[in-house]
Amino acid sequence: MSVEFKDYYSILGVARDANPEDIKKAFRKMARKHHPDVAKDKTGAEEKFKEINEANEVLGDPEKRRKYDQLGANWQDEGAFPHSGRRGRGRGAATHQFNFGGTGFSDFFEQYFSGGSRFGFPEESPAGARSAAAGRKRRGEDIQGDILVTLEEAMHGSVRPVSLQSANPKTGRTETHAFQVRIPPGVSNGRRIRVPGQGEAGSGGAEAGDLYLRVRHAAHPDFHTEGADVYHDLDIAAWEAVLGAEITVPTLDGPIKLRVPAGSENGQQLRVRNRGLPKGKTGERGERGDFHAVLTVHLPAKLNDEERAQWEKLRAVSHFNPRNAAGA
Repeated sequence: MSVEFKDYYSILGVARDANPEDIKKAFRKMARKHHPDVAKDKTGAEEKFKEINEANEVLGDPEKRRKYDQLGANWQDEGAFPHSGRRGRGRGAATHQFNFGGTGFSDFFEQYFSGGSRFGFPEESPAGARSAAAGRKRRGEDIQGDILVTLEEAMHGSVRPVSLQSANPKTGRTETHAFQVRIPPGVSNGRRIRVPGQGEAGSGGAEAGDLYLRVRHAAHPDFHTEGADVYHDLDIAAWEAVLGAEITVPTLDGPIKLRVPAGSENGQQLRVRNRGLPKGKTGERGERGDFHAVLTVHLPAKLNDEERAQWEKLRAVSHFNPRNAAGA
């Protein structure tokens, strides 16, 4: 099964020597443009959004980016780069390869950057090996993969069509199995979703193994998550921090009015209870995490004459001195 190379730098529109901040800015700009909620072409935007997320997943992680740069033009050469374990192992049996469809990640990403074995079966005992050799029943191996889940899906839940294509070099046959995967509301980053019976086929009439899909929250231009809590970086002006303000901020439920208290500081978190993701199974009872607005106080980079005069007037009348605890 052929794998198409992905030029992640081209996808994000950044140079190969771009610094982490440039990559972050490029992702946010493109993610806002192609987010399915705002784009007119929903289907095309969804695919583009997944592609942008994948590129950010690799280039935004120093270790993955180093490996990607190491891969370079020799990506098709056998042994040029360590594989992530898309093949079966153990038993001395023929190698199997698997390609996923509908998980939100390309085959290229799954092969090189999925971060872990595709199989979850325990090491085999000698007795099990003898049993297999005797042609007895043997349960199929479990398979592991990744699935990209948007925060909107994590918020409301969804049902995702997924396919698993397997090639057995022993027979030369390729088979595709299509099935539905239920993504429950409140599914957390890193959680594994078990899909019974969608792993490797059993032998001797035994049952198939299971498929385990590890949830990866899609990077969002406005939010990130920690467990069931949702975080938003809120930029405010210096006078809003000093005097206080009422600001409209986005949440997964839609925009809300948030009061920034007078005297707020850079890095301060403003919490809104029960505005995060549903808390797993308890979310069915209405329990949710919290929403956190993390303040970033910005100073004006340039001043016109009137603004400069006002700042100089403030300096003349103010008794505040951050280097003097008594003055604070």
